[in-house]
Amino acid sequence: MNIHEQYMYRCLELAGKGAGAVAPNPMVGAVLVYQDQIIGEGWHQQYGQAHAEVNCFKSVAPEDVPYIPESTLYVSLEPCAHYGKTPPCAELIVQHRVPQVVIACVDTFAQVAGKGIKILEAAGITVHTGVLEKEARALNKRFFTYHEKKRPYIILKWAQSADGYMAPEQGTKVMLSNALVQRFVHQMRSVEGAILVGYQTALKDNPYLTNRYFGKQQPLRLVIDAQNALPETLHLKTDGLQTIIYNHKSSLQFDALTYVPLAATSPLPEQIVKDLYQRGINSLIIEGGQKTLQQFLDANFWDEAFCIDTPVLLEQGTPAPQLAHALIHNSITLGDNIIKHYTRTHEYL
Repeated sequence: MNIHEQYMYRCLELAGKGAGAVAPNPMVGAVLVYQDQIIGEGWHQQYGQAHAEVNCFKSVAPEDVPYIPESTLYVSLEPCAHYGKTPPCAELIVQHRVPQVVIACVDTFAQVAGKGIKILEAAGITVHTGVLEKEARALNKRFFTYHEKKRPYIILKWAQSADGYMAPEQGTKVMLSNALVQRFVHQMRSVEGAILVGYQTALKDNPYLTNRYFGKQQPLRLVIDAQNALPETLHLKTDGLQTIIYNHKSSLQFDALTYVPLAATSPLPEQIVKDLYQRGINSLIIEGGQKTLQQFLDANFWDEAFCIDTPVLLEQGTPAPQLAHALIHNSITLGDNIIKHYTRTHEYL
């Protein structure tokens, strides 16, 4: 590992602290180094608040401020070049007269996309790019997918019995996954923008679809209810948290409930993905049931899948979805459950 990679790994470590708090912005970390000593660190901590570079410069001790014009700044993503919630970080770097900036990867968001680098170079700053680029893009896979593919990053999740069923044939509720896996799922929810289930799951399981163990961040809840037939007593309709109900009948707003009409003549996955993109949602977990999961699989709208294998035997029931062209990334054993993690490509492995 060379010296640039060493400090960039620290940038990525810092950036990861913003998981679940900065979307739809990317997670970014910054490290300021003077003569092989870190004199400043920062990361983007909350959406709408100071970016990583701002926090990095603010962290520099007063006695070290004179060394900034002789230091190297490491940043996990190209500094922004536009006025948004905050001023351009590229201009801030120029103002601090930093002579050298090392960047992991270029920001492909149209309002940046090389413009930040041009500002730095125009000011005479030496810029190096591509240090741990693959790792940096993997960290912000949601952000890059949203801007490059114009859709959220989509994660499928389901539990299945040892004989390959998701639920008993009679439709009764059976808890397949164990308590450890359930906490794992809540951790997933804590960092994703939205969570989707279909009509049958909402009706039979009456889920909350919330994160109850890992901070306050909650995903936007989405339900497919084509005929607006779900009971008004469901948790999704009564607990006061934001919920979108996709249907073929109504466009209404009741407090935390939003009814969004979709065309019955067009595939639902395409319409839902488009709606979420327009809302600025850059990641989505689909938790079922089988019909909903398979619809997104068939439409090729998925990036990762978590299949939870359990020892339960159902003998008959609703078959689990069928993955095609999937690559096994890894597996995690939690008690008597095995979580198999799949991806479509090696792009973000």
